[in-house]
Amino acid sequence: MAAAVLAGCGGAGAKGASTGPGSAASSTTETTAAAAASTAGCGRSGASTTFTPVVDGHTRTVVVHVPPRYVDTVATPLVLNMHGSGADAVDQEGFTGMDASADAHDFIVAYPQGLIPESPGFDWNVPGVPLVGERAVPAGAADDVAFLSHLVTLLEQRYCIDARRVYATGFSGGARMASQLACDAADVFAAVAPVSGLRRPTPCPAARPVPVLSFHGTADPVDPYDGHGQAYWTYSVPEAAALWASQDGCGSAPAVSHLGVGATATTYDACGGGASVELVTVDGEGHEWPGGPVLPPRLTRELGPQSDAVNADDLMWAFFAAHPLP
Repeated sequence: MAAAVLAGCGGAGAKGASTGPGSAASSTTETTAAAAASTAGCGRSGASTTFTPVVDGHTRTVVVHVPPRYVDTVATPLVLNMHGSGADAVDQEGFTGMDASADAHDFIVAYPQGLIPESPGFDWNVPGVPLVGERAVPAGAADDVAFLSHLVTLLEQRYCIDARRVYATGFSGGARMASQLACDAADVFAAVAPVSGLRRPTPCPAARPVPVLSFHGTADPVDPYDGHGQAYWTYSVPEAAALWASQDGCGSAPAVSHLGVGATATTYDACGGGASVELVTVDGEGHEWPGGPVLPPRLTRELGPQSDAVNADDLMWAFFAAHPLP
C-alpha cells in the first residue's frame, strides 16, 4: 500500500471498556472448545482494549477486539490482522471492518502495529525485503516475526485462546508479513490469508503444508496483479499462489470457479496434510480489501476502484474455520 493513503480512513478507534460476554457461546465456539487445549488466559475476564506490551525492548501497540458472546472459559479462535505500509492498527480496524465478522463468528481479532516509520503510519520488517520506495530497513529494526509470534503468547495469557485456531491476515505490507509468518511461524499460525500482497518468501522453512487463501484485484496500481512493481513486488500473484501450491505439495492442476459476478477462485487441492491454496481474483478492483467499508473518493483515486463482488472477511473466516492446526 502506498504510504499515508489509509491514515484515519474510518478507524473505529481504540477500545475501552469491556463489551461484556454473552450468556452462552455459539455452537461454532463450543465445537472449537471441544478440541482445544486450555491457554493461560482461560478463566480471566478479558475485554476489548488497546495494550502496549514491551517486546525485546520495543514498546508495541495492539488493538484487540473481543466479540460480545466471548466466554472466558471457552477456547476462542484468534486472528491477527496487520495493516499496510503507512497505516496503523486503528486504520486497519476501520479499513477491513473485521470487528463485525468477529462478532458474527465468535473469534477475537487483534490489530498489531509496526514500528518502522512510514508517514503518517508505520511499516513492517519483512525479512530480506525492502520498504516502499526501495528504502532499506533501518538498522536495529525490531524483529517482527518474533514479535508477532510472541504476541500470540501474550494474548493467550490474557484471553481464553484456542491454540489450534490462531490465524494471520494482513493488507499489502501486512499481507507480505502474513506470508512470512506462514514460512517462519507455521507452528503458531494454522493458516494465513494475505490481501493484496501474497508472496512466497525464500527461504521458506515451514515444516508442514500451510493453508493459504489470498485476495487480489486485477486493477491494483500499487502491487500489480501481474507483478513488475517495486523491488519487493516482482512476480505475479498467480505465480505466488502456484509457488505456495508447490510448497504445500498440492496437485498440479488447479480448479477455477466463479464466485458470482466479478470474482473467480483458483483452488489447489490434494495438498499435503489437508492444506489448500486458494487465490480469489477480483475483476477490476484496485488496492483494497474486497467487500470492505466504502472508502472516500480521495482514496479510490489513488488505490483504484472498490468491489463488493466478494466479502473477504466472510470467505476468510470460512477458510480459517476449516483449517485448524493438525
